[in-house]
Amino acid sequence: MADAGDDRPDPEALLAAAREEEARERQGKLKIFFGAAPGVGKTYAMLKAARSLRDEGVDVVVGWVETHGRAETEALLDQPPRLPRLSAIEVEHRGRALREFDLEAALKRRPKLLVVDELAHTNAPGLRHAKRWQDVMDLLDAGIDVHTTVNVQHIESLNDVVAQVTGVVVRETVPDSMIERADEIELIDLPPDDLLERLREGKVYLSEQIERAASSFFRKGNLIALRELALRRTAERVDDQMRGYMRAHGIQKTWAVAERIVVCVGPSPMSARLIRATRRMAGGLKAEWHAVYVQTPAQARLSQADRERVDRHLALAERLGAVPVQLHGAEVAAEVLRYARRHNVCKIVVGKPTHPRWKDFVYGSLLDDLVRQSGDIDVYVIQGTAEAPKPDPGPPERRPARPLAYAFSAGVVALCTLASWLMHPFSDRANLIMVYLLGVAFVASRFGAGPSALASVLGVAAFDFFFVRPYLTFAVGDLGYLLTFAIMLGVGLVIASLTARIRRQAASASEREQRTAALYAMSKELAALRGIDALGLAAARHVRDVFDADAAVLLPGPDGRLAVRAGTADDLAASAPELAVAEWAYARGKAAGAGTDTLPSAGAMHLPLQGSSGPIGVLSVRPRPPSSFLDLGRRELLGAFAAQTALALERALLAREAQRAQLRAQAEELRNALLSSVSHDLRTPLATITGAAGALLDDEDEGAALDPAVRRDLTQTVLEEARRLERLVRNLLDMTRLESGALAVKKEWLPLEEVVGAALNRVEEHLEGRQVSIELDRATGLVPMDGVLMEQVLINLLENALKYSPAGSPIAIRGFTEGSVAVLEIKDRGPGIAPGEEEAIFEKFYRGRGQGRQGLGLGLTICRGIVAAHGGRITAENRPEGGAIFRVVLPIEGRPPDLAGPELPAAAGGR
Repeated sequence: MADAGDDRPDPEALLAAAREEEARERQGKLKIFFGAAPGVGKTYAMLKAARSLRDEGVDVVVGWVETHGRAETEALLDQPPRLPRLSAIEVEHRGRALREFDLEAALKRRPKLLVVDELAHTNAPGLRHAKRWQDVMDLLDAGIDVHTTVNVQHIESLNDVVAQVTGVVVRETVPDSMIERADEIELIDLPPDDLLERLREGKVYLSEQIERAASSFFRKGNLIALRELALRRTAERVDDQMRGYMRAHGIQKTWAVAERIVVCVGPSPMSARLIRATRRMAGGLKAEWHAVYVQTPAQARLSQADRERVDRHLALAERLGAVPVQLHGAEVAAEVLRYARRHNVCKIVVGKPTHPRWKDFVYGSLLDDLVRQSGDIDVYVIQGTAEAPKPDPGPPERRPARPLAYAFSAGVVALCTLASWLMHPFSDRANLIMVYLLGVAFVASRFGAGPSALASVLGVAAFDFFFVRPYLTFAVGDLGYLLTFAIMLGVGLVIASLTARIRRQAASASEREQRTAALYAMSKELAALRGIDALGLAAARHVRDVFDADAAVLLPGPDGRLAVRAGTADDLAASAPELAVAEWAYARGKAAGAGTDTLPSAGAMHLPLQGSSGPIGVLSVRPRPPSSFLDLGRRELLGAFAAQTALALERALLAREAQRAQLRAQAEELRNALLSSVSHDLRTPLATITGAAGALLDDEDEGAALDPAVRRDLTQTVLEEARRLERLVRNLLDMTRLESGALAVKKEWLPLEEVVGAALNRVEEHLEGRQVSIELDRATGLVPMDGVLMEQVLINLLENALKYSPAGSPIAIRGFTEGSVAVLEIKDRGPGIAPGEEEAIFEKFYRGRGQGRQGLGLGLTICRGIVAAHGGRITAENRPEGGAIFRVVLPIEGRPPDLAGPELPAAAGGR
């Protein structure tokens, strides 16, 4: 029977489960209707479930349903009473209007349950997310329950398997984490023959698609394979749910609902047969199996040959389909059983003992511990035979002799004898024995079992020689001392053994702590870095420091071939053969090179950097010296380093791709805004010009002379609209020059009134009926600026004031200096700037709320670009008494030349 303590649930695991459950309670519930292929009835079943919940009083809303023209689904959707539906949002893409799920409307409506069909769907560009499953995540985070559908071919991890079976590469995929996130998965199963019958009856696709589907994706063999994949994936999900329930409720016993086997692996040559026998057992039972090796502090001292044998056994198990696992602990049986119960294992396979029986009494029996503590788990004992002999690796590894340790041991015994000699006249002999045992414990804590055993023997001899009558001889006058000597020697040896074990355990714990610290340090640095090159270099540097090995990160280039992106040795994958090994590891997603079973003659080990959707690169490691390589434990740590590197690089790649997608979306938005603005703002003046010119031509053709005033008005209209077109085109050209960096600022020392006067002359005809007040400070002298460009800035600001202020309202211009800057203000009496738009009005194509919003929305953007090119800044704010102020600040750097001329006026009058 297992100990009572073995059945107690792990408090930390229960606490973690409680926290996870609490976090999940704050989110919505996700139910996936899962199928093997289109047409099995997922959407129909989802709608039926939604109707049932609606009948129970649940607030159910249909967010998106794709019927694909299937009459049964459409009838269910329209059957009264109809389920409430959200309106689709229309998105224009490449000249087509696409209907998409409206996420914003769903979040605003916030129903209890939202029905969203086709989880793997790719959204049109310009929406919040690129994929519909990301929309669903937002809904769940908002606390909305979601019902959705997905087919097995859309699961990311099965994408290549489906392509191999069907010959069809599915582009739209859902990450496995989304499937694992589901609170419930309902399999909608339909036999292949029934599905093919539905296809022939036109219940899956329209008539023109039936023949093509039946000859490609819907072949019966494909459907059988897809159905098995769906059933297996569902079974795995159910098994995960069962194990989660067991963890949450602290159930330690095994529930043998599925066959799962563990085989115990060790350095013994007999382990190879155990592995093969377990593979045959697992194959017959169609069971998952694990090969487990437990490294105890005592086994940390294995020879190099034994370590290599353990590596070979675990590699053999992995090749045969097992999950190789290395555990660390003080007791092999306890760790194996703990792992077995955590993974709901129902069978454990061990080898039949071949050592002498007395060793079981001295060191304990693994088999006896497993059988007595296994409880509901079956234990199979198999006779092992040695694996095929391999080339002699040489003599086993031996630790070098430590004569100084044994000499120190003898010295400690001598000191204990001296102390006992001083204590002997007034102390009992039992206290003298304690002094010797203290010396034994000290030697064991410093030098291990061998020197401490010597200290035990020498301590007994010294105690007999100096403190037992007759003194100074090994003769024993009282035979009762023989028992004292035996107990003293036994206690000394036990102390030596226990202390040495504690030293080994402490060394093992220190090694694990160092590995954890190394992994934490690497993870912390990678989390803080940005950029692929910086991440790759940091990862390679950590591998070099921890493993004393050259390292390099290889990533695919534009041509798809691997190249060293960062590393501590540029020649690591420089040769063609070494690069070919790295390419093999990248293409197959398996480690290759030195220390592996694939291309072991290579100079380095090449580990694929596995991302969520496949390998994203390779980590190449070359130890120093090249002849040696890593043991199993360090290789596991290296695998953890590779996994952390892959996660960091994938994060950087996804961030870069997201940035590119955002730039593409912004470019598309700007293009649409430009086309919309240009088409509107060009159409109006062109229509006016066309109408006026047509009227003039008609007048000439008909011979009836128009009134001269009318002809002048028509001609004036053509001129004004042509100038308006010229301004629109000029703004577009100026914006292009600004964005391309082709704008050259030629600064000159100019007075502000000269630039202000030139700008006022340009817009003079538009200022009729306006009072323009100009106030220029006398102290404002010459300012370094490009007169032509700054004139354009003032023209744009004046036109903006005219456009957004009532006719006849005044405009004020004020100029002055503050320290080393010149300030120019344009003030109007319009409605002002809406709160929050103070910065937005300077963005491209942005047009604020106001009167007569004509133009492209580029005038203020051009102003900011020109002022920024001068090293200045432009801001906008509301006036306290109403209206807006646009303030241009230009730096005054250097000293103006000495120019003789008339004194500049302090102010100019109003217009």
